[in-house]
Amino acid sequence: MDNKTLVIDAEQDIHILKGLASEIRVKILQLISDETVSINDISEKLSLPQSTVTTNIQILEQCGLVKTESAKGIKGSRKMCSALFSSFLVNIRKDRSSSSDSVSIEMPVGLFFDYQVSAPCGMCSSTRTIGFLDSPEAFLMPERVSAGLLWLGKGFVKYKFPNNAYNAQIPISKIELSMELSSEVPGTNPEWKSDIFVKINGKKIGTWTSPGDFGDKRGKFTPDWWKNKGSQYGILTAWEVNSKGTFIEKEKISDIKISDLTINMHHSIEVTIGVDEKSKNVGGMNIFGKGFGNYDQDICLKMYFGE
Repeated sequence: MDNKTLVIDAEQDIHILKGLASEIRVKILQLISDETVSINDISEKLSLPQSTVTTNIQILEQCGLVKTESAKGIKGSRKMCSALFSSFLVNIRKDRSSSSDSVSIEMPVGLFFDYQVSAPCGMCSSTRTIGFLDSPEAFLMPERVSAGLLWLGKGFVKYKFPNNAYNAQIPISKIELSMELSSEVPGTNPEWKSDIFVKINGKKIGTWTSPGDFGDKRGKFTPDWWKNKGSQYGILTAWEVNSKGTFIEKEKISDIKISDLTINMHHSIEVTIGVDEKSKNVGGMNIFGKGFGNYDQDICLKMYFGE
């Protein structure tokens, strides 16, 4: 099963919280989180009566946490059970600073689920380099989750943000995506341009041209151990997709609207950030996260709910 996260609203999804409030049901979810298991096998592995397992599976199914289907067995049909989510995130706060409900999620720059990169490329945490420089294999290392800086010459990285509007079927009026970006060149060059694109759910929402790779002064949060000749900071770019199109700093960059992204059809929101080798300015990319650059943030996705 894919690593899917369900964001639970503490007020609207109280029935889901009640469904999880059982030691038996938690053990069942743990057992079926990575594979499809029959009622009989669950009963045997947890040493529970089949009737108890069946009752609890029905509760989990009603909460939308488990999927069941019939399969042929040696002696008739078997009821097979699989979990729809591998982790849960409970949201107990409301954003009272806005007139509309919204939720913000920060994604560490190293927590991508797919990538395709070419040198110059690499990652580092706030304390050290991760793996070998200019080696795409370093992007497979578990330590990547602690990365505060990621760079590539061309290619892309993909992230999955949890979509808590999916189960509640709440319409999303707009999405804001913000991150600190710059071009990437060995050393630095303030006039080294690069066309950096963003896709959401596979749909290219637009391209932003970074004016350069900046090293004239140390980034506000860049650690002391990082070499002075390396990339120091980027530009905080804010991408907004709403009912009228896609914008960066109020300037329209494409006609892609929020309705084009089919947000309410997916458990997660897939974000791709990269540099296309066919673009005009193939100047690489730096993504600055927490612990690097001028802004103490990772990749931030904010969803606004309502019509």
